[in-house]
Amino acid sequence: MIKLILILMIAFTACGSVKEGQKVSNTDSVRTSANYSKEKQDSIKAGLLNGGLPQCIMNKITSFKKMEKHEQPQKVVEYLYKEKKVYYILMPCCDFFNEVYDDKCNLLGSPDGGIIGKGDGKLPGFFKKATNEKIVWEAKN
Repeated sequence: MIKLILILMIAFTACGSVKEGQKVSNTDSVRTSANYSKEKQDSIKAGLLNGGLPQCIMNKITSFKKMEKHEQPQKVVEYLYKEKKVYYILMPCCDFFNEVYDDKCNLLGSPDGGIIGKGDGKLPGFFKKATNEKIVWEAKN
């Protein structure tokens, strides 16, 4: 029993921890990756110009791409929920809440994820009510 408690304590402290030499950031901005091609930047900008993603969601995606793979959210999915576009962000680890934002980047809630896996309770039945699923960004593994 003591071993189980120790394992859980280690897992909780390790998940989301900052590595040696790594800075903690309170913003969505980080340095641009050298591998981030102009073609990819242009395709994101084109999405906005063609009535695609809101700027705030594009900013989030740009910041995700610059994160280390183990910290990067796995994907951003657009849904139609209560007749409005929303954006579901699937986090990198099961212990984090997966977040849903409106088109102005207001956090609506977390329909799933977290330690129990049931989210924060603010969006009950989200996946039954959400329609028109469209993956707008997915991390490369």
